[in-house]
Amino acid sequence: MNEEQNIPEKKSEQDPQGESKPEAGPDQPIKPKKELPDMEVHHHPNVHHKPKPWKEYFLEGLMIFIAVMLGFIAENIREGINNREHVRELTTQLVQELKSDTLQLNEIYLEEQKIISANDSLISLSQQPMNKINFGQLLRLVVICHSMWPFHSFSSGAIAAIKNELHLKQFSSSEIISYISVYEGHAELLRTVQEITLQYQGNFIDPFLLRHGTAADLNAAFHQQPNPNPEMRNLSQEDITQLGANMVLIRVITDGLLVNNRRLKTDADKLIHYVKKQYNLEEN
Repeated sequence: MNEEQNIPEKKSEQDPQGESKPEAGPDQPIKPKKELPDMEVHHHPNVHHKPKPWKEYFLEGLMIFIAVMLGFIAENIREGINNREHVRELTTQLVQELKSDTLQLNEIYLEEQKIISANDSLISLSQQPMNKINFGQLLRLVVICHSMWPFHSFSSGAIAAIKNELHLKQFSSSEIISYISVYEGHAELLRTVQEITLQYQGNFIDPFLLRHGTAADLNAAFHQQPNPNPEMRNLSQEDITQLGANMVLIRVITDGLLVNNRRLKTDADKLIHYVKKQYNLEEN
């Protein structure tokens, strides 16, 4: 058998349309592959800047510095205006509330003068024999001595707000906190005296009324109604004498209320005067 017959025939390739493609033989030239189109290459120009003169750099830096400084100055001016406006609002509020405090103190002072006058009358009445005492008058005086006119400061809100803003130059460079401290100290002292007054009333006056008064007598006395036939239960000369001694202690504390009331009123007036002068507030 010949060798040529043992070599298998190679099938020819067919293109998609069914036509056969001849195989490339050793003597058949190979078609070159399609070459890609040449890509354009962009080169950045090599630009060389000439160095600026030092005067231009200095001028640019100076302009930046001036712009920053102007912005800083403008911000400080704006903040200063806002702070001055805020300080003016707080000080105006403080003056108005202190004026309310002084009005309240004046009203309380007038009422406490009536109380201390009743203290004196009751002390004098307790030194008389019981058969000469008008029980109706005795009850009226005891009820007046039982009165209480507590002071509640209106200015606490403005004072607290100013304390929170003490970092502001307008406050830190002034003496306002010293005036406020004095005012608050005396206000606290007045509250202490008020608490003692309540304790004395509970320890001395209330027991006397509950032990010796009747419902009708007490109701008429507290409502300032006439009571033609007042009665006193289980009342003795010793009870009257003890009431007089108790009233001496109560009068001392009532006098303390009056003294601290006037002291606080003076503090309020001084603080109002200082704030108006320091912050150029207009008179209202």
